[in-house]
Amino acid sequence: MTLTLMWHGALPTKLQINGPLLDQQQGQDIDQNQRGDRMTITHKTSNTILTLAVATAAIGFSSFSMAESNGSNGAEDQALVILTSDSLQTQGMAMILSNAMQQQGTHLHILLCDAAGDLAIGGYASADAINTPPSNPAGQVKPEGMLNMLLENGASVDVCAIYLPNSENEEGDLLEGVGVAAPGPIAEMMRDPSIPVYSF
Repeated sequence: MTLTLMWHGALPTKLQINGPLLDQQQGQDIDQNQRGDRMTITHKTSNTILTLAVATAAIGFSSFSMAESNGSNGAEDQALVILTSDSLQTQGMAMILSNAMQQQGTHLHILLCDAAGDLAIGGYASADAINTPPSNPAGQVKPEGMLNMLLENGASVDVCAIYLPNSENEEGDLLEGVGVAAPGPIAEMMRDPSIPVYSF
């Protein structure tokens, strides 16, 4: 059997079977059936696209929720402060800013070297005190006193690996809780993009 569709633009208008042309009513019936088929296919396709869109949105929302969850449960906020200056005000500024970071929730790693390493020696006292602004109830402060406070509040404090070999002090002279840094772990922190490094 041979079926022949005759088209006008995008729609069929007549159907021939073995040559004879169907009458107008039969042609209209077939035309309507084919239009119905196309509408059914279009409807199914639309449903499929809608389903995929909903699924994609759900996956995107899930990924966003996971990222947000990971962000809230990620590594703690850390900072590495390297202090080498022998300037009293520079030492004081480093300690004041470190204290502010600690109060804002940052876990501090403080590395002391050169003249600043003396701040970590038990019994060390700066020659002078630092005057703070009139609005500050502390009045006068000393860098070693603030370092002690940071240490007591959980900061990690170390002297650099070359400080003790190049001073008259020994490891037993260090304040309790102060260690001697190894280059490897410090270098890892310096290379870690999530840990800012501040040098004074």
